[in-house]
Amino acid sequence: MKKYLLPVLVLCLGYYYSTNEEFRPEMLQGKKVIVTGASKGIGREMAYHLSKMGAHVVLTARSEEGLQKVVSRCLELGAASAHYIAGTMEDMAFAERFVVEAGKLLGGLDMLILNHITQTTMSLFHDDIHSVRRSMEVNFLSYVVLSTAALPMLKQSNGSIAIISSMAGKMTQPLIASYSASKFALDGFFSTIRKEHLMTKVNVSITLCVLGFIDTETALKETSGIILSQAAPKEECALEIIKGTVLRKDEVYYDKSSWTPLLLGNPGRRIMEFLSLRSYNRDLFVSN
Repeated sequence: MKKYLLPVLVLCLGYYYSTNEEFRPEMLQGKKVIVTGASKGIGREMAYHLSKMGAHVVLTARSEEGLQKVVSRCLELGAASAHYIAGTMEDMAFAERFVVEAGKLLGGLDMLILNHITQTTMSLFHDDIHSVRRSMEVNFLSYVVLSTAALPMLKQSNGSIAIISSMAGKMTQPLIASYSASKFALDGFFSTIRKEHLMTKVNVSITLCVLGFIDTETALKETSGIILSQAAPKEECALEIIKGTVLRKDEVYYDKSSWTPLLLGNPGRRIMEFLSLRSYNRDLFVSN
């Protein structure tokens, strides 16, 4: 194993930090895209970028008034079409129904961008089990429901899924235990599904987007007086998410520090995952 460790490490790092293709805005022309959590913040900025690139978009969030404003602006910016369906991801039935209705509006689906979260207050954890349950349901379980409902359409288009996560899903930080748990769960579940897609030859990419401190209205409000570092711009963050998803990257890192991808990318984990696949019976995946 020692003999092959260095070559495998070099291959893994080379694959992770490089891509054979450069992003071009025209790659989104006419593409059919769903964006959740799109009434403000990063979701809103992604909707605007996609519109400038000529995509068809269906947006969702809790605020119907906010969505109306965003859709109107999307059409002004050049969206091929723009629609919204308001609702809460606390309701799993709505989540599943939303994907079906969005698919009908779009006539298919090329890209699913899952960006919504439940409201989180930064505080020490004591005994608020309800907060943990709500975070897991909205920030994690609804992502599973939405992606599962969208998968048949994405298989037809060889599409892509973007999972908006956080550095709090790769490293521990105080005051956000419930939020962090849900983001770690996203990594565990969707990184596993990515491996299953590889083994079963499902051509649907999954991009985990690991974000640092971003200057959204909600983040700035919740961290006021707590986080002293400077926030990164949401407009650039939104564009990097779209680029990485279109280029079908496994992970996208966006933070003020250029060291973040290197320190959190965890090449050791990738080597272990690569080597562990050799112990599986490949016939199991072929039959599925």
